[in-house]
Amino acid sequence: MLYIDYLQESGVFELPVNGASGYASIAISLREGPSTDTNTITTLNAGQGFTILEESDDWWQIEFDGKTGWVMHQYCLISLPDVIPSIIYDNSNAYSSKMKSSGREIPNITEQALYQTYMYNERFDEKMYVMPVLYAMASKISAAQQAALAEGNTLIIYEAFRPYDVQQKIVKNLSALVDTDPVVRAGLTKPPWSMGWFISTGISNHQRGCAIDVSLGKIIKQETKTTGSYAYKAISEYTEYPMPTEIHELSAASVTFESPVSSKSATEWLGAKPSETMNSEALLLQKYSTDAGLTPLASEWWHFEDLACLELAKSSGSNGTYFIQKNYNIAPFLSTKEPF
Repeated sequence: MLYIDYLQESGVFELPVNGASGYASIAISLREGPSTDTNTITTLNAGQGFTILEESDDWWQIEFDGKTGWVMHQYCLISLPDVIPSIIYDNSNAYSSKMKSSGREIPNITEQALYQTYMYNERFDEKMYVMPVLYAMASKISAAQQAALAEGNTLIIYEAFRPYDVQQKIVKNLSALVDTDPVVRAGLTKPPWSMGWFISTGISNHQRGCAIDVSLGKIIKQETKTTGSYAYKAISEYTEYPMPTEIHELSAASVTFESPVSSKSATEWLGAKPSETMNSEALLLQKYSTDAGLTPLASEWWHFEDLACLELAKSSGSNGTYFIQKNYNIAPFLSTKEPF
C-alpha cells in the first residue's frame, strides 16, 4: 500500500483533519449544511465531542450521536495529537501535577491527578492524551513544531485545555499556601510581580483553548508510522533541554522578562529584556513559537498564547466550565477535499 505524506501535500498539519476529535467550546448549532441559513439539527453543548468528517471553508462536517451535520469550526477545539503526532505530549496535570511554588509542594495539587485526559485513541490504536486547542491555534502550533523538527528538535506540550474547576482548585490551594508559607509568598510577590501573573484567579486562556504550556526537546530517535492511508513521523526517543526552571514552577524564578509586559499585546514583548534566567534553549523555544504567531507570557517561560483566537473566544463567552469526557477520533481517510 502506498502511504501519503499529508504534511508534504498540505503544508499545514501532519495528518488530515478528517477523522480527528473535535469539541465544542461553547453551545453551537449542528446544521444541515455549511451555512447559517440552513436548519438546525440539534445543539451541541460546550465540551461535547464529535468526529470531524470534512472541512469546507469555515465549517466542519461532523458525526455526533448518530447524526451528521455542520458546525462553524472557529468555535471548536481540535485534539492536537490527531493532526500533529510528532509532538511529545505529556499532560502531567492529568496524572501527577508538577506544579510547585518556590520549590514547595502545593497541597492537593502537587503530584495529584487533577483531571483525566489519557484515553484510547482509535486513530493510533493506543492510549494517548487528548490535548485540545481552538482550531485556528492548532495551525500555529504545527508551524512551530515544523521549525523545531527542521533543527532536530521537538515541542513537548505539558498542557493545552485546562478545565475551569481545575483552575479554581489550583487557585484555592495556592492561595492557602501563600497565607501560611512566607517563602511561597515572597516568590509570588517579588517586585514587580504578583500572584495573578502565575495563576489566573478567573478564567484563564487555557480554559478558552488559546494557550499551551510547552518545553523543548532534542530528538534522539524517530520513526515513520502509518494510520489509514497516511504516513507520519513519531519520536520514539528524546531528551528535554535544560530550562530556566522545572515546568509549572509558579514563582518569579520562572519569569520570561525582567519586568511585566501586557499579556493583551502581541508586540509589546518584542521590546522587553529577557530575564537573567532565560537560557538559550528557552529563547529558542520562544523563537519557534513566536515566529509561528504565538505570544509569550512575561511570567512563565513555558506559556504561549494565540491572541487572535483569544479575542474570538472572549466574545463568544467561552469559559471552559466542562471536562473532556471521550475521544471521538478514527483513522484518517482520503477525501475529495484533500490536495492530491
